[in-house]
Amino acid sequence: MIKFILNNESIETDLPSGMVLADYIRYKECLTGTKLGCREGDCGACTILVGTRTGSQMIYEAVTSCLMPLGNAESKHIVTVEGVNIIGLNKIQEAIANEGGTQCGFCTPGFIVSLCGFALSEGTKNQEEGVLAIAGNICRCTGYKSIERAVEHIVKELSGLDPRNRLDWLIKNDFLPTYFSGISERLKSYELKEVDLSIPKQKVFVGGGTDLYVQRPHEMLPAEIIHTAQRQDLKGIWKANGQCHIGASTSTEALKQSKLIQGLSLNSAHFFNLISSLQIRNMATVAGNLVNASPIGDLAVFLLALNSNIVLNDNGALREIPLKDFFQGYKTLDKKETEFVQEINFDLPRAKHYFNFEKVCKRTYLDIASVNTAISIECNNQGKIIKAGLAAGGVAPVPKYLAQTSAFLLGKQLNEALLKESLELAQEEVSPISDVRGSVEYKRLLLRQLMKAHYQVLFPDLYT
Repeated sequence: MIKFILNNESIETDLPSGMVLADYIRYKECLTGTKLGCREGDCGACTILVGTRTGSQMIYEAVTSCLMPLGNAESKHIVTVEGVNIIGLNKIQEAIANEGGTQCGFCTPGFIVSLCGFALSEGTKNQEEGVLAIAGNICRCTGYKSIERAVEHIVKELSGLDPRNRLDWLIKNDFLPTYFSGISERLKSYELKEVDLSIPKQKVFVGGGTDLYVQRPHEMLPAEIIHTAQRQDLKGIWKANGQCHIGASTSTEALKQSKLIQGLSLNSAHFFNLISSLQIRNMATVAGNLVNASPIGDLAVFLLALNSNIVLNDNGALREIPLKDFFQGYKTLDKKETEFVQEINFDLPRAKHYFNFEKVCKRTYLDIASVNTAISIECNNQGKIIKAGLAAGGVAPVPKYLAQTSAFLLGKQLNEALLKESLELAQEEVSPISDVRGSVEYKRLLLRQLMKAHYQVLFPDLYT
């Protein structure tokens, strides 16, 4: 039995845990404000809020319900557009209406819910962050300018927000209905079930579901699922013994918000904005991106450049291997059927450290890469490279650790000639194929240009 709160109603259901939440909301509860457009997490029309009780506080995140399994709603507060209604219009609905931010109206509920998530979130309330909060919502009618004006108005309304009493302030100022204030207390009695991680062959591991429900949606409904996203011991980012440790079920957005990850680069927020929309980052897990084994996995390339290790758990027996050895061939992993990913770790930089991530897609944002690449370099005070890692996606059957190029850089003095020579060496390591995202020649050119971008961003003094 799956138990959660849907808007202001307590729910108990024995429907399959692999059912997507959007279908449950629309067809079982008849809450048709949640729209189904792409069913791939791209359009944002099905956006809902997922509230999680943390201590005595509620943390709300916007997600695409077309990719979220019903089992991941266990012990959560699920909020649809109907669940943010008050008498009259709330401040977000009012701003969108006043600025003409809706025409056909199909996408409007998703925008409203995403902006409610923005109001509930921690962090700066400015125009840039407001627009980023709706980056995963598509509108075919308005041209977006009216919606951007509505965001500007909402940001002004939020200028007096009290961060110490966020929820009470939002209720008092007509952003949210009053029932929100009692949700935390109601969820106290909901005990999150302990998820058994032993792996009978007939069961399927599901984290956020953002890939499985795109690739195999019909297989997921009848499947017996192990919901790893419900295991709190598989979440978190922490420092120990000079290493950064990342739990397997940690979300991509949690990586973006982590101080340890932010410490890798001043541009880290930009890197994650390139990867996907906020709704997807709130769901997608680190382990999911790795075991997917996509040759263009963004996090895989990111973590390969950091010379990360992956820890596998086989009924309590742990096995740690370099991430670069995890990818054996196209969609083939060094992983037994009885193993699951426990964590990922990498050594934290101790010297002068440089990190960069670059990605080219058909669209600038929210798209699958044609080629992506990351680099991590540490230098001593004399400018000699003491650690180096370079990785690329879209240029081989696997996310490719450029071992020869990385080794070539090691121990050498940092200069323009060295970097130019590394461009040629990298070309010898890759074996791209022509596909819908580009020809062999195009992908080779992209790798060269993106490596140049790494060097120009990180070492501008070497380029005149």
